[in-house]
Amino acid sequence: MKPLLPQHNRYDYIPLPERKDYSWPGGKRLAFVITTNVEWYAFGAGLGHDPAKMGEPQTQRNYSWRDYGNRVGVWRLLELFDELKLPAAHNTNSLVYEYAPQIMAAIRKRGDEVVGHGRTNAENLRGLWQPDEERILREATETIARHEGAPPAGWMGTGAYETANTPDLLKELGYRYLMDWPMDDQPVWMRTRSGPILCVPYPIELNDAQVVIHRKQDDSDFCDMVVDQFDEMIEGCERHPLVMNISMHTHVFGHPFRLRRLRRALRHCLEHPKASRVWWTRPRDIANYCIDLPKGIIPGS
Repeated sequence: MKPLLPQHNRYDYIPLPERKDYSWPGGKRLAFVITTNVEWYAFGAGLGHDPAKMGEPQTQRNYSWRDYGNRVGVWRLLELFDELKLPAAHNTNSLVYEYAPQIMAAIRKRGDEVVGHGRTNAENLRGLWQPDEERILREATETIARHEGAPPAGWMGTGAYETANTPDLLKELGYRYLMDWPMDDQPVWMRTRSGPILCVPYPIELNDAQVVIHRKQDDSDFCDMVVDQFDEMIEGCERHPLVMNISMHTHVFGHPFRLRRLRRALRHCLEHPKASRVWWTRPRDIANYCIDLPKGIIPGS
């Protein structure tokens, strides 16, 4: 008798070599996405990382370190994206609309995507009963819809945390995709109790918080990862259509010394001899494209 492990039923195991081939719009093969994290925290309370040591209590130091991202860092990143003419998506706490509306106005002016990212990163969904979770998801969704004129198409949980009910609730709230499951380099359809929802690739590895804060690596390590990931994927996309998503936090890579290295890494991607294979896009556009593909193309469809 085979041993049975606890499993989920959200998606099936379909290895990359067994999947159908397809291309992105215009025959492109690599979808390149930049996703920032625009977050607001409670002062002296709730959750939140410390710049020096994990698990430290909430103080004025770690609050203001994170607040740098909203006061300065996000503006530097937006200027960089303008300079390089790159689109972006922003995982956004809905309370940013109340405390820093100028940020949201700038994102709106660029035509960037606002991705649902909870109310605040001072809380997450772990341990919540379903009605309490549903209220938080609904509040964040309705806040974005009220300010942007339409609800967000996608969701990225605070800390990438979910409960057993999160994908079901997101589908029932009208979400087209989520980015909480970092299991693939291609979009995958996931099951919910109310129908399918698309999982768009979002990185744990190519994530500046993981590299710089959690693993204590250097910012140059992260930028080298961007270059190496791109160079490998621009070759690999000849065989399979791929998604390269870069995750950045405004209080991490919004600092000047990191920005210079990031600029060089992104220019490397933009100026690569095979850059004509790349679709510079947003996760919402990836999801919309996948939704319109014939059944049987995207895994799980």
